[in-house]
Order: sequence, then structure tokens, then C-alpha cells
Amino acid sequence: AQSLTSASFIAMFSLTAIVAARLSGSDDLAGWPATVGLLGRAALAFPIGWVMDRIGRRFGLSIGYFVGGAGALITVFAIIRADFWLMLFGSVLLGMARSAAEQAPYIAAEVQPAAKRARAIGSIVFAGTVGAVFGPLSTAPSESVALAFGLPAEAGPWGLGMLLFLLAVALIIFFLRPDPLALGRQMAADESAANTTPTDNTLRPLRAILIQPMVLLAIASMAIGQLVMTMLMVITPLFMAYCGHPTSYISWAVMAHTLGMFGLSGVTGWLIDKTSRITMMVAGALLLVLSGLLAPIATPMPIVTILMFVLGLGWNFCHISGASLLSDQLRSTERGRIQGTSEMFVALSSGIGSFASGYLFSRLGYSGVGFVGIAISTALVIIVGLVLLTQRPPTAPQPA
Repeated sequence: AQSLTSASFIAMFSLTAIVAARLSGSDDLAGWPATVGLLGRAALAFPIGWVMDRIGRRFGLSIGYFVGGAGALITVFAIIRADFWLMLFGSVLLGMARSAAEQAPYIAAEVQPAAKRARAIGSIVFAGTVGAVFGPLSTAPSESVALAFGLPAEAGPWGLGMLLFLLAVALIIFFLRPDPLALGRQMAADESAANTTPTDNTLRPLRAILIQPMVLLAIASMAIGQLVMTMLMVITPLFMAYCGHPTSYISWAVMAHTLGMFGLSGVTGWLIDKTSRITMMVAGALLLVLSGLLAPIATPMPIVTILMFVLGLGWNFCHISGASLLSDQLRSTERGRIQGTSEMFVALSSGIGSFASGYLFSRLGYSGVGFVGIAISTALVIIVGLVLLTQRPPTAPQPA
């Protein structure tokens, strides 16, 4: 299901700005669908997590994917009617579907013992590779199919997206059994019974969870990784165009970035389980720093390709280690709403990064965007150090 929805998102993303500019009649509004999509993603993140905790993971995912299918269908009608505002409404629904899809890695983790959670999360993140490959390849054929049905060619990716979302709904409804919520709670109960000290499964207040240093660190890792990655990733194609690189070179750079983000996720999960969440989190921050250091010399194609790969891999380390650490800190009764809250912060970070990238690029240049990324990534390393200091047990008093 994650592979299908990932392919759907990427196929639609390829034409979103182009369609938005045509329907609105202004290049200035080309980024609006992506912006309102992020707002929808952030708005539904906590509610969908709450629903998953109350009714189950299967119901929550099904609702989210169905909303995505509805958003894709509405966008098809928007393209047929040349209605920009209807497209924005469809984009909001697609953003909401994204918030549900981002719960999938956590759902995989909660049915695994702690020693295997990072690998489970890595497997679901790796599913994004399928979307990265299939999504762009499906754009041209879906346009041909749309034309065959007498529809505008641009409606093709959204029509395909609707079908992929509905197929994902069917997979979840019929095959995600037993519900991971019930299975995760049963595993927690079994682990509690095996321990000499019973596990406390009472429902903690949201604030009491969010003030825990390790929870804050996990969210900071994912949010900062998303912020730095988005800032550089969004503006790199424009920078490459100004440097005179052809579209084919830009596509190769984006492919390298996607490979860094998703392609090695299985290996990342294995490394996190073999070392530690904190070790890989720091490694991710250092990779983000490296990508910023490469920005001033990234005019040649080989350098910018390496930069994009390193940037994606740094995000991968920060995201999977942060998600694994967050999953470790939560009880089975509270995972959905806290993970939804985390997704809200990640979505807002993505929106801030996307918005800030153009502003920084126009005033500081590509190197300036890289230096800002270095500063933010370094802040994550400092946060890790501060949290570790707070977690260190007090030193026993020395005898006189």
C-alpha cells in the first residue's frame, strides 16, 4: 500500500506546478497546491492518529487513502473545468492522505520487538523507492490513457493516482489483519507479563509525553532533517538551471537524491538496530552538514549529484533513527496521537523549508542556503548532546 500511494504522490507531483500555473494564469500561484497540501497534511496529522488509537490502524489508513482518492478525483474535475480553486481543494485532501500514509512506518514498527523496529521502519520507507521509479515513468502513459478517454492529458496522473489510492484501500481492508493496534497491544501485554515489573499502560497526557527529552529529540531529528533537506532540495533544480545544466542532468540529480532518501532504507534500519538510534542520528546530521559544505562548489554536475545523494541519505538517517526512537518511547495506547503530532511538526518543517528556500536563495545564493542548512544541522548535534547530558545518571557522592 505504501508503494502504491508513493507512486501516486510522485506521479501527481511531476505536473502539479505546471497545471496550477495554467489553471490560475499566473506563475506566482504555481506553488499554492503544494502549500495547501502541506497545511492539510499538518491539520489531519493529530486527528488521524487519534482515530487510529481509538478505532484501529486499519480503519485510519483506509480513511486516509480514501480521502486521497477523493482528492485525486476532484483534481481531475478541476482540470476538466479549468478551476484552480477546485484544484486547491483536491490538494488539501491529498495532503490529508499524506498524513495518514506517514503513519505506516510506525504501524510496521509497533508489531515488532524493539530490536527490529528500525528495520521495519526502514522497509516501509524503502517502499518510497517504488514510487520514485514508477511515479515518473507512469506520467506519459497515464496522459495517453486520459486522451484516449477524451480527457485533458494533464488529468492522467491524477486519474491514475485515484486508482492507486483505491487499490491501497482494498489492500488495507482485506489484508491488514489482525489490526496492528490489537497485535501491538497484545505484544505489550505479553512483554509486561514476562517482566518482573509490570508495564504501566495508562494513558498519559499529551504534554507529559512531549516534555520527555527523548521524545523531543526524536521529533527534533525528523523535523530538522526534513527542514534542511527541503530547503536545499527544492531550490537545487532552479540553481542547476541557472548554471546551464539541461533537464536531463536535473533529472539525474533528483534521482540521486531519491536514491539517498529511500534506496538504502533497509540498510539504515539494520545499522540503527546494530548500533544505536543516537549514533545514526548524529551521523545523519553530519551528512546534512556535508551537503551544506558542498553547496559553494556544486556547480559541476558530479558535485551537485553527490550533494543531492548525501542530502537524501542524511534525511534518511535522521528520519528513520528519529522514528525508531519515538516508537521506543511510547506505550501502545498512545502511539497514534503522538506519532500524529510528530507528523504535524514534520509537515510544518517541510512547509517552512519550502517557503524559506526561495527567499534565502534570492538573497544569499545557493551557498547561503547551504550555510543555513549547516547551522540548523549543527543545532541537531547540540540538541543530542544536551539530551544525553540530561539522561546521564547522577554521580554517586564520594566518601570523605
